[in-house]
Amino acid sequence: MIRIHVLLLGAVLALAACAASSPQMGPDGKPLPRVYRISPGETREVRFRMLDAVNSLREGAGVKPLILDNKLTAAAATHSRDMSVQERPWHFGSDGSSPLDRIQRVEYEGEFIGETISETYETELETLAAWMEDDVTRRVILSSEARRMGFAWHQDPGGKIWWTMTLGS
Repeated sequence: MIRIHVLLLGAVLALAACAASSPQMGPDGKPLPRVYRISPGETREVRFRMLDAVNSLREGAGVKPLILDNKLTAAAATHSRDMSVQERPWHFGSDGSSPLDRIQRVEYEGEFIGETISETYETELETLAAWMEDDVTRRVILSSEARRMGFAWHQDPGGKIWWTMTLGS
């Protein structure tokens, strides 16, 4: 009897593993997005993973690497939260602020180079890949004038992530 229970438990666990690994399909026949959850303890890791990826792309383009800047990151974090509140990805804050206004508020002393934003359930590296497919955001990321990067996000309870990258000189 115990042997049968052990076999049944093993079969159930094997089936559960198979079901968990196959993606769910949407009505369009494409896989539904998986929610990428970022725990508070992963903040540093995610930021530096993005910085490393951006710098690899910049190196390939022959431009100088960026360093992570706390003030630009604070401006990016404010905007990510605000986009979530507004429920739309755009470059203006709910108070009408622009990216330039936000970096001035955090007393960033360099020049504003550009801002990239996204609303997605994807990882930071998938988001970077999407930004690199767009001519405008690619130019911002690979700008030879950029020297510093701010990078932040806000994740809604449902899993949607609002990403913001702000670059300065």
